[in-house]
Amino acid sequence: QVCLYKLLSLFHLQLLVFFFCSVIQHFDYVPREFLFWLIHLVSISFLYLYKSLLYKDKWEKKASENKSFDIFCDVGHMALDTLMKCTFGKGDSGLSHSDNSYYLAVSDLTLLMQQRIDSFQYHNDFIYWLTPHGRRFLRACQIAHDHTDHVIRQRKAALQDEKEQKKLQERRHLDFLDILLGARDESGIKLSDADLRAEVDTFMFEGHDTTTSGISWFLYCMALYPMHQQRCREEVREILGDRDSFQWDDLAQMTYLTMCMKECFRLYPPVPQVYRQLSKPVTFVDGRSLPAGSLISLHIYALHRNSAVWPDPEVFDPLRFSPENMTGRHPFAFMPFSAGPRNCIGQQFAMNEMKVVTALCLLRFEFSPDPSKIPIKVPQLILRSKNGIHLYLKPLGPGSGK
Repeated sequence: QVCLYKLLSLFHLQLLVFFFCSVIQHFDYVPREFLFWLIHLVSISFLYLYKSLLYKDKWEKKASENKSFDIFCDVGHMALDTLMKCTFGKGDSGLSHSDNSYYLAVSDLTLLMQQRIDSFQYHNDFIYWLTPHGRRFLRACQIAHDHTDHVIRQRKAALQDEKEQKKLQERRHLDFLDILLGARDESGIKLSDADLRAEVDTFMFEGHDTTTSGISWFLYCMALYPMHQQRCREEVREILGDRDSFQWDDLAQMTYLTMCMKECFRLYPPVPQVYRQLSKPVTFVDGRSLPAGSLISLHIYALHRNSAVWPDPEVFDPLRFSPENMTGRHPFAFMPFSAGPRNCIGQQFAMNEMKVVTALCLLRFEFSPDPSKIPIKVPQLILRSKNGIHLYLKPLGPGSGK
């Protein structure tokens, strides 16, 4: 039986801080209120990106082969490509070799972090850094940091050019990096290179890997439950009407798709567990307690399948998230984006991004599962599948309601 809370060794916190560059210490420069505003601004821009992104996708060609295929990697590249555009203002040339190396490095880091958590002998820093896994971790981390540093240097150099500055002033929406480069504290001091890298690394890691997991498992749920898939498709078609692209106000109207997405997050939370350090002692209902300073793991996956909280927890039922059924539910019963003051600041970006992507996917394809390749869930910081998520895709004609 999975425990909801467990003590963790100090290395867990060190490991996460090592990759995220101690992002918390930079909030004196970039307060959460600023980041909320910034991410909202960035989230507007991706509405104009996904139409071209999905046209470049290879799924139509793969679907014509009448074979199931693993969607996880393709979704990952699509999510990273979009985030690169929103964050760094990259053009429509797709992922470069450097971007692809970054994607592979981040995938490697999530695997290695989970391996270290699961291996007692790796809890000791001295031992871990001497092992092949430790050295591999350092190499992958260096690739990720080098990629971010390179892009920041490129953008700084470009902004020295007067033509680039004029283009920036004329643009309606700024990129994430442009906003950070222009940010100043109360003394007028700009963010240092280390501060910039910390914020960009965090946004990039949490913005594409978790989104990849969320979109992939949602499409898997839609494949498993064709009735819900068709109802979502009809809702999106009704909202879109004769238009071929979404508007910002459309997202709030996707009520049934949103309920299906939340139910998917309940069964397949993109981040199955999160780590926290107790700021004060906690006593549980059974009398046991933990002192302040303890490092704990909150097992979101177990919480979301707890029959005491969720009746028939293994049943996929989107109506759990209808307004009437949500009334009176404990606010921490459902927390795919964590909860409290340290919750995910990018959750609105993630939800809007996933709505746009999945809505367009449902309009273009009909999804069905491959019974011979049932996903084997495995936590690697995010929720992945050990054997991939293999689906059959059937292309749908333009304007098709089915």
